Amino acid sequence: MKGATGRAANTGPSAMSSLRPLIPLLIAAGILLAGNGLQGTLIALRGAEEGFSETLIGLMGSAYFAGFLIGCLCVPRLLRAVGHIRAFAALAAMGAAGSLLLILFVDPIAWIAIRFLSGICFSSLFTTIESWLNSAASNSNRARLLAVYRIIDIGAVTGSQYMLPALGIEGFTVFAVMAMMITLSLVPVSMADRSNPKPPAEFSLNLPAVWRISPLAAFGCLSVGLTNSAFRIVGPIYGQSIGLSVSEIATFMSAGIIGGAVMQYPLGALSDRRDRRQILLGTTIGALISALIIVWFAGDDRTANMLLVFLFGAFAMSLYSLSVAHANDHAKKDQFVQLAAGLLFFYSVGAMAGPLLASLLMQRFGPHALFAYTALIYAVLIVVTIYRMRARPAVPRAHRPRFAALLRTSPIFMRMARRSRNSRPANDG
Repeated sequence: MKGATGRAANTGPSAMSSLRPLIPLLIAAGILLAGNGLQGTLIALRGAEEGFSETLIGLMGSAYFAGFLIGCLCVPRLLRAVGHIRAFAALAAMGAAGSLLLILFVDPIAWIAIRFLSGICFSSLFTTIESWLNSAASNSNRARLLAVYRIIDIGAVTGSQYMLPALGIEGFTVFAVMAMMITLSLVPVSMADRSNPKPPAEFSLNLPAVWRISPLAAFGCLSVGLTNSAFRIVGPIYGQSIGLSVSEIATFMSAGIIGGAVMQYPLGALSDRRDRRQILLGTTIGALISALIIVWFAGDDRTANMLLVFLFGAFAMSLYSLSVAHANDHAKKDQFVQLAAGLLFFYSVGAMAGPLLASLLMQRFGPHALFAYTALIYAVLIVVTIYRMRARPAVPRAHRPRFAALLRTSPIFMRMARRSRNSRPANDG
């Protein structure tokens, strides 16, 4: 692996010990990621149990992402006003209260409003933690920190799915546990290094400038928002409609997420060596084909759906990071913060529309309309990718930054990943 020699000094126990002060923050992040993943699936399954239509459940997902965008853009002001610890405490308390309100007011309009506020809370909490981690990380441990954070994300989100069959989706218990998880995230934060890091700069939005940097990346992030958010929000309804049990739905959702985690790095490494748009095109074609196979051949077969959704996730969940990496190829150093906020905005706009559009189609045409809808979006992205490959030459490999797998939790994560790449030796990729 390139650059391994240059980093050899940082792979021993002393390098790992440099992460110890950050362990409380990573624990808090894991608890929040698990709680957020649990809430998303629970809302869909419990909403269906309460007789809410697919459209209403999709609208709850759209409301969440509307709040998510507002939180990402507004939280820097809160951090400057009260600091990281107080902001985290206030937001976690609101998030826990929202989880309990879901069971106190079992009403679709109330749930839409609560999910909107939950979107603000969770995105603000993730931005707070990632801002804190970004400030505390050093060049020697930043890459390792990102890898650990990614592992925590995958483990927390997939593991939380299995809390649903263990606790059941009926009654009060699962909502109480969810509220407890969010509240308990305060414990490691309260015990962490109490230095108050400098708050991040406000995320300025200059969407025309972001579009000029890379129209393909902007459209790619919009497409990912339209499709992947629909899978995450109404995917449980798809599983329920084809007869999966709650534990099987947990496995179904986890398979899609794990598929993306497995394939992101191989696809990213390949995109570092070739025209990144070729890999983006091939990955989109893979997502399209796997979605169509689910529509045409999976039917109600449990095994087929499990295997095919893993394949679908392997391609679909990798598209966001590939799109952002392509945008980074064309960006100047002073444009990365603006680019991070802009691309997350395009993703969030798609994510606001995706669950509602998919749920409307599912309500009218049946559960497999979810994957037919995603296939249609991917078909449009393929056309746009081919057009952009003809419109602009590829960036030479020597002038491209290395690929980084990204979370869509806040613009701060992209900044952390960018600094991680810059901290590596110059010949490292």
